[in-house]
Amino acid sequence: MDETLIDETNYAGEMRGKVLPALARCRSEGWMEPAEADGLAPVPSPGKLHYLCYDAAEFRAAQGNAGARSCGTVVIVHGFSEFAAKYSEMIWYFLCQGYSICMLEHRGHGYSPRDIDDPALVWIDGYRRYIADLAQFVTTIGKQSADGRPLYLYSHSMGGGIGAIMVERYPALFDKAVLSSPMIAPQTGMPTWLARPLMSLMCGIGQGKHVVFGQGGFPAEFSIEGEEAMSEARAHWYYDRRAEDVHYHSNSATYGWVREALRMSREALRPSACERIETPTLLCQAGKDIWVLNEAQNRFVRQVQDAGGNLRMVRFADSAHNMFCMPNRALGPYLNTLFSFLGDSTR
Repeated sequence: MDETLIDETNYAGEMRGKVLPALARCRSEGWMEPAEADGLAPVPSPGKLHYLCYDAAEFRAAQGNAGARSCGTVVIVHGFSEFAAKYSEMIWYFLCQGYSICMLEHRGHGYSPRDIDDPALVWIDGYRRYIADLAQFVTTIGKQSADGRPLYLYSHSMGGGIGAIMVERYPALFDKAVLSSPMIAPQTGMPTWLARPLMSLMCGIGQGKHVVFGQGGFPAEFSIEGEEAMSEARAHWYYDRRAEDVHYHSNSATYGWVREALRMSREALRPSACERIETPTLLCQAGKDIWVLNEAQNRFVRQVQDAGGNLRMVRFADSAHNMFCMPNRALGPYLNTLFSFLGDSTR
């Protein structure tokens, strides 16, 4: 992968001059009705969910490499407060390897509908809505893109928690799955046994849509504090994209979102759910993660493996939570691990 890595010393120039124009030539945009499923209440506010697709054949043709083989389709599932455009560089790498991409923006993120007025806050009425929306997206748009070829999952952080439940509930849906820094359990700053009743209490007294204590609005200035291991060029690029578009200002959790994140964690870690995983799965763990609990990832891995599931964990000891935002010296090994797993026909 080293020959295709974006040059950090000219990161913005390469993104504007090479990556974004190439993505624009093979991108299509769509809108999906929210899922209706048993146990889901009507959506709190109307509106269709936003998604983007990137066609590998069109990408290769534009690059003058129309004869290269197609490897299938990867469904990217983004994390908390993220948006599709944050994954532009990762989408570039997937396309370079021959994978088409489909990516849904979760409710409350990007250009998808929001159920709260403050664009900096993230709230969801129930985590099962994330699961139902993604399942509908994968079985329609994702399957259509794959067109009989392999269908893969690449999920990060909150998206990794959603992805874990997807492979538990739908063991035959994906050919392979990657959970990158997955939110098997969120880092709340307090023991989970205390956080659960506290979040329920705050929601019960009408504070569900209020920002969690200690968090705030969209930051007025760029800062990499707390995740200094990341590539500053990449982190600054993503901040600038967020700053220029209010749809990307999602930044802070509400009490209602944390309550649902903890409920999602409980489902993902249920032993009977872990036993259902059949999809060959790679879990990438960041050694310097400050946003999710590595102990919960370890427990998840043990439970799946003890049940005979095909799950492998690779720990990147020096990596921050956003492994795809690391400097090239760390990003290269991460991508090599990822593409080696996806391309290994024995797994």
